[in-house]
Amino acid sequence: MKTLYIVRHAKSSWDDLSASDHDRELLPVGIQRTRKVAAWLKSRNVFPDKIISSTATRAYETARLLAEGIGFPVEKIETTRALYGAGPEEAEALLFELPDAVNSVMMVGHNPGFTEWVNEFLEYSRQIHNLPTSAVAAVRFDTNRWEELSLANSTVEFIITPKMLKKKKF
Repeated sequence: MKTLYIVRHAKSSWDDLSASDHDRELLPVGIQRTRKVAAWLKSRNVFPDKIISSTATRAYETARLLAEGIGFPVEKIETTRALYGAGPEEAEALLFELPDAVNSVMMVGHNPGFTEWVNEFLEYSRQIHNLPTSAVAAVRFDTNRWEELSLANSTVEFIITPKMLKKKKF
């Protein structure tokens, strides 16, 4: 079995018009919501073997908050420019490169590509219009080899959003 956690970065700021899109920082509300999602993940013993993030500031900071929240070593977060603006094909190509000893990976990136990617694993009637900021979708694959993902049966184990956790305390 292989597990993929697809994560959209936290809510970020548009306040600094001089900052490039790549360098936008998280808003305090984005940090708060991501910490709440991390607490929920930790309560369910989610601990990926690897975390890979877009190099964009908002994505890396989201990855860092999630790692801290679940107890994953922050220094082991990998970054790649390939996830910045990546669609499903570009993101999936990174999975094919993973060693089979890695059984679970969390990838932190951006919309619209990550919403499209999640929808590839959902029945048409269950597809989502938007993967919200700080949301996590977990997809489990019936295979032991990353390069066989496209041939494997997959199941969306959960999609968790900050809004779903609004009234819950962790």
